[in-house]
Amino acid sequence: MKYFDIVVVGAGPAGLAAANAAAGGGGSVAIVDDNPVAGGQIWRGGPQQQSDTRAGAMWAALQAAPSVSFLPHTRVLYAPAPGQLQVQTAAAAGSAGSATTLHFNHLIIATGARERLLPFPGWTLPGVTGAGGLQALVKGGYPVAGKRVVVAGTGPLLLAVAATLRERGAHVVAIVEQAPLPALARFAGGLAATPAKAAQALRLFAQLRGIAYVRHSHVVSARSNAAGVLDAVRVQRGKSGTEKVFDCDYLACGYGLLPNLELAQALGCATTVHDGQTVVQTGSWQQTDVPGVYCAGEGTGIGGVDLALVEGRIAGLAASGQTQRMQTALDERARWKKFAARLARGFALRPELATLAADDTIVCRCEDVPHGELRAHTSWRSAKLQTRCGMGPCQGRICGGATEVLYGWRPDAVRMPIAPARIETLIATAGV
Repeated sequence: MKYFDIVVVGAGPAGLAAANAAAGGGGSVAIVDDNPVAGGQIWRGGPQQQSDTRAGAMWAALQAAPSVSFLPHTRVLYAPAPGQLQVQTAAAAGSAGSATTLHFNHLIIATGARERLLPFPGWTLPGVTGAGGLQALVKGGYPVAGKRVVVAGTGPLLLAVAATLRERGAHVVAIVEQAPLPALARFAGGLAATPAKAAQALRLFAQLRGIAYVRHSHVVSARSNAAGVLDAVRVQRGKSGTEKVFDCDYLACGYGLLPNLELAQALGCATTVHDGQTVVQTGSWQQTDVPGVYCAGEGTGIGGVDLALVEGRIAGLAASGQTQRMQTALDERARWKKFAARLARGFALRPELATLAADDTIVCRCEDVPHGELRAHTSWRSAKLQTRCGMGPCQGRICGGATEVLYGWRPDAVRMPIAPARIETLIATAGV
């Protein structure tokens, strides 16, 4: 067993900001993350490797703080009792890994978000990936030099993904954005309120000069070659407009982000629907309705790195009793909340995206459940009971986001353990 005043789950921008702020309170702080290095999806590869100077400075301060412990390769499995988390460390070279119980006075959930993937004919072909997923692979060394890539879906992430791919030598054939021009124009105009974001957008467009940016369009199907591997995608403009085929080796396709809510829901934290998404409900100090538990970052709503950083700082200050230092952060959060609202409006999903799947299109990839079987059901629970949708290894993390768009379902429970666990860990923690 290990004891800490504050445990932060998630070592992305929100989690690191929370730990950094909390460390100033004098108590012991633990940062738990299932990756080998800190940084999360935004600062993948380590904070010290990022061009964003805030990342390196924050990580250096945390490493220098004697009261802060970083627990990498560590997954949260469940909460055996209030003030406790059962965790499992991954097996390393020469080690079988281990399980332990973390005891805490305060918990800050900063578990980030994942991509929303929507089904269409051919989306399970080799070569079709999530946009952020391919970016993460490339940042980890996956070779794409000389490969033809179509980047499709919605949101500013597409631009960042395309820039990373081009930087690593890929030929980005096109960026396909589902949002129509008027919505994009309104969003671009609103960037005047956040000069840093406007400058970032200008830099990205400069990096992407010469790449086709196809607006008000979406992928309707992916085609395979004789070997069963992706070789082209069919793109449609608008609801029933012209179609164009792009030859490609990879399709990186993502329709925004979804908050990772499993830990918060397992702890009994209340959720609410905001901008069409289920998010953790928090108060003015990022506190949830569970005493001693806070939530910061994408779990409270998708808003980008700047909102995640300031929410993390507020949560860290609140959890460590430093509320007198919070006012500047509260003002900054209000500004980035407005940016998040403009982001949600500008890249809202068009209804025709829910009509792309054919009856034989797989929706639940773990259990091979097609659209034709699922659309006969009226709820997530009914579909799980009758088809096993959402009961595979991903525990509904992929198909859950898709079924919300296709059928309006929202998962109503979290299966334990939250993350895959070794049998020996479950036996040991059960006291058998």
